Amino acid sequence: MKKSQNYMKSGLVVLLLCGGLFAGCAGEDSKETMAPEAGLGKAEQESAEADRQGQQGEDKSEKELEKLRFVDSWGEWHSMTVNPNVERHPYDWSCLTNIEDEIKYEGDERYSIRKGIDVSEHQGIIDWEKVSSDGYEFAMLRIGYRGYGTAGSLHVDAVFHENITGAKAAGLDVGVYFFSQAVNEEETLEEAALVLENLKGYELELPVVFDPERIRNDTARTDDVPGEQFTKNTVLFCEKMKEAGYQPMIYSNLVWEAFEYDMEQLADYPIWYADYEAAPQTPYRFTFWQYSEKGRVDGIGGAVDLNVQFCEKQ
Repeated sequence: MKKSQNYMKSGLVVLLLCGGLFAGCAGEDSKETMAPEAGLGKAEQESAEADRQGQQGEDKSEKELEKLRFVDSWGEWHSMTVNPNVERHPYDWSCLTNIEDEIKYEGDERYSIRKGIDVSEHQGIIDWEKVSSDGYEFAMLRIGYRGYGTAGSLHVDAVFHENITGAKAAGLDVGVYFFSQAVNEEETLEEAALVLENLKGYELELPVVFDPERIRNDTARTDDVPGEQFTKNTVLFCEKMKEAGYQPMIYSNLVWEAFEYDMEQLADYPIWYADYEAAPQTPYRFTFWQYSEKGRVDGIGGAVDLNVQFCEKQ
């Protein structure tokens, strides 16, 4: 995706901070010695003490929650609490080699990877036969977008139909994504309708992706849209794709997973995760990983986004 201005594009490396590191800030001095309440009988005192013990247990659990520090693609560090109710990814990063976009995942008996790209009109005319010969097996194509200015007008990607025809003719598996700037459910439905209209007559091997984004270093119509609304929009779009017979998917990064999305509400949908560090920083599940925005691929002029799909071995 061509999003050089986007806060959404968060390349991300991990530094795990266990709860014990933070618990030390309180120390022993923070513990209070509770005396039985005056005027209470023994049963009431025991009940009150049980309540206190339960509260202390909750406080301890809060301290023991896993903390995570990560860096985005702009070099800014963030700290998050890992949600224990969200499914973790199963991958083993000791099997990953990622040197100058030459990526390999070897030695995991459960998973392998295959390589792909994502493109839009910004890549111009693409020689898809050369892309295929260069070892790429799938492509995520931008089908359309909403402008991030005040008008927020809808557009079909100028070369979407050429791209989907060329990619499929070259034998690549194809999915599509829509760059959203919807501020409410009504606009989300408009975006879904544009996607479904332009998919008529095509078969997809890969998902239809909802790609909601904030715009960095510029004013955008979504600047004041809270994460709760983005989550609602995302669920609505995904459900519309399911109703139409497509597999929905969500484009994300760790900034969004930590501070915008309600990840528990998105548990039913696969994730396309963007992170330009040597290995993904997210603890959460994902299926596709966008690992570079500066790739070079035969048949494409200029830089292109590179991706891998994690596939279960049969």
